[in-house]
Amino acid sequence: MSHPQITLTVRHTPSALDARRGVVRLHPEVLDALGLRAWDAVHLTGARVSAALAAPADETGVPGVVLTDDVTMSNLGVTEGSEVVVAPADVAAAKTVTVAGSRLASVSLSPHVLRLALIGKVLTVGDAVSLLPQDLAPSPGSDPAGLRGQLSRAIGATWTNELLTVTATEPAGTVAVGPSTVVVWRGGARPGTAEPAAPRTATALVRTSAVTAAEEWIDAEVVEDEATAEEAAVPLADLIGAETAARKLAEWFDLAFHRPELLARLGAPAHLGVLLSGPEGVGKATLVRSVAHEADIKVIPLAAPNLAVLDPNVAVARLRDAVRSAEGPAVLLLTDVDALLPATTPPPVATVVLEELRTALKRERFAVVATTARAESADPRLRAADLLDRELGLALPDAKTRRELLNVLLRDVPLDAGIDCGVLAERTPGFVAADLIALRRDAALRAALRQRDTDEPRISQQDLLDALATVRPVSMSTSDNLATGGLTLDDVGNMVDVKQSLTEAVLWPLRYPDSFARLGVEPPRGVLLYGPPGGGKTFLVRALAGTGALNVFAVKGAELMDKWVGESERAVRELFRRAAEAAPALIFLDEIDALAPRRGQSSDSGVADRVVAALLTELDGVEPMREVVVLGATNRPELVDPALLRPGRLERRVYVPPPDAEARAAILAASSKNTPLADDVDLAAVASTLDGYSAADCAALIREAALTAMRESLEAREVTAAHLETARKTVRPSLDPAQLAALEAYAKTQAGE
Repeated sequence: MSHPQITLTVRHTPSALDARRGVVRLHPEVLDALGLRAWDAVHLTGARVSAALAAPADETGVPGVVLTDDVTMSNLGVTEGSEVVVAPADVAAAKTVTVAGSRLASVSLSPHVLRLALIGKVLTVGDAVSLLPQDLAPSPGSDPAGLRGQLSRAIGATWTNELLTVTATEPAGTVAVGPSTVVVWRGGARPGTAEPAAPRTATALVRTSAVTAAEEWIDAEVVEDEATAEEAAVPLADLIGAETAARKLAEWFDLAFHRPELLARLGAPAHLGVLLSGPEGVGKATLVRSVAHEADIKVIPLAAPNLAVLDPNVAVARLRDAVRSAEGPAVLLLTDVDALLPATTPPPVATVVLEELRTALKRERFAVVATTARAESADPRLRAADLLDRELGLALPDAKTRRELLNVLLRDVPLDAGIDCGVLAERTPGFVAADLIALRRDAALRAALRQRDTDEPRISQQDLLDALATVRPVSMSTSDNLATGGLTLDDVGNMVDVKQSLTEAVLWPLRYPDSFARLGVEPPRGVLLYGPPGGGKTFLVRALAGTGALNVFAVKGAELMDKWVGESERAVRELFRRAAEAAPALIFLDEIDALAPRRGQSSDSGVADRVVAALLTELDGVEPMREVVVLGATNRPELVDPALLRPGRLERRVYVPPPDAEARAAILAASSKNTPLADDVDLAAVASTLDGYSAADCAALIREAALTAMRESLEAREVTAAHLETARKTVRPSLDPAQLAALEAYAKTQAGE
């Protein structure tokens, strides 16, 4: 039986929930055209063949796009912007599935737990698949939360990063894992009998998802297993950007372990408890291991998130056993301590854990170092004088530090000539060491796919640049970040004055800080972007971020509002904190009139007034915002609290007018650049007749015309003038003349006319 099929353009999914789950998002109209329901299986054909579960995308999205994660792209052998053929899949129930994975996974996971992690997923031979349970569409009777706990206890905090390769299935073809499926390790390996580790060479043979047959191998960068990585210590000279913290920690270790009598003579306690904070992935645990290794001190690692999912009695026993196992000079490394000892509503076991740590610190030649990415989220009792009374912080790497880190990470990797780490450093704002390692790994995979038939594969500059399309910084792994999609201001038709104003207000302070310092002026902290709805304000922000290589945190006004006292203010503080960690960054407050209305005029128990106060505090904070710009957007600028628009805050106001005929023609051309148009389509002529159409209306017109062509025939090859004319009957102009007049009057007032 033949199935309908559609060729779609691959785009990276913006949803962190879909990442690494084997899910693709299709526009509802595409699902209807293929005769699919939500969570049906689809057959995907790119450079290779794979399968996935199809879920509906946002109805406002582009119909011609399929949203996938990086693992699915790798399974297909494609990159963002490539085309894949999507069709319904015939899926059989799997009798057996054979997988290969890291040594850590094969030793730690039983076939039973492995099957639970794969239930509900569709697989083909050669696919890479994660251990994330399919709780987006959970199978009846499944317990995703309990399974996540089992996986975390078996592997550790990095279980979400584990990838398995499907090497064989019975029957062949696309299969679905069910409760009766037998899942086995390749070679019949069982827990405790994993296959021998691969030889540790610079280009060891590594199994990857790129292969389509069980016996095909390629050369790639060796990735050591978790257990070995935990024991390895990075040389102190390679701790780029953490030299000061390393020196301070080494001094503390020396005093606590080798000169306790000196502290005693000076009346200071000899115990050592340290709270080490810094952005996630910046290398906090690596720093502790390296400094301890240099001082010949044993490190006892213990992941607080693993303890947090255990029964309280078991968690305390696990902590007590770890402390008792220490012999000689030793340091307990308690990672992500805020997961076990949160500041808000600490669990009953917190008091017992604190007492155990207090007892442990009384031991001779023993220290405790706890790490956290959010120091303010950790129980304040940790900072007591007899607990973690010393603090260290690691900062986010700047461009210079990222360049040096890249030089270290790539020095032992076979590279093409002409690798420019400076360019990569400029293109990776907000990246920490873990992100740069992920970038290297993705580039190695791309290089391996490109050169699998050569004896000496090398990573090129283009491999590293292409990897930027799929590797995102840890600080941006939340749903409030805005993907640029490769847009730049050059892709924005017309709007010359608007683009120039935004460039001066946003990009100049980030690109030319020396010029501002030389002239003795502070750069603008914020911009208010206002104009009619559908005028392209969000599109402009995406293009601005793409031009300046900025990380963008996009928040709808109402998303920060919470009726509980203090929660809205906390959300504002958290937003600015994460933006500072991902700098250079842009905070985009959409619908700012809902977030910061005029104070004293709302009936929400003062929530809006407190949010405005929190915003003003962050904008005028004691700690100046460095490399962070705030951009608010609104259709009703007169409703925004005037205090936010004063100098030093959102002091620059930029009006985005409705598009004229020339701008509409440019918007139509940009919207249809991937849409084949017939020879009888004259976009300039069409644009001249679209008075009252916004930028969003123009884009919707092209989309509706393409769908009109699809309704006539799914085999349609082009969009004609007749399709556009039919689409105009559905897509009507949305600009309100009265609102336009009010906005233009406001703009004239701001210009002093």
